[in-house]
Amino acid sequence: MTNRIYTRPDMVKELIRNAGLLIILIGVIVLGIVVFTGVQTNSFLGLSLGLIIGGLLTHIVVNKLVD
Repeated sequence: MTNRIYTRPDMVKELIRNAGLLIILIGVIVLGIVVFTGVQTNSFLGLSLGLIIGGLLTHIVVNKLVD
């Protein structure tokens, strides 16, 4: 394991690369809250589906664009 010192542009680049994964994680958390609370309305389920699909597409597009 290497000790890599991140500069601010490197940290921003890593955050941008992982933005899609963070969006997917938020969608999964929303879905988990909906399931465990028992309030399964179409709006909450649609929101979580939109976040998961949007995060997946964001992850694919951003990782192709960011060097």
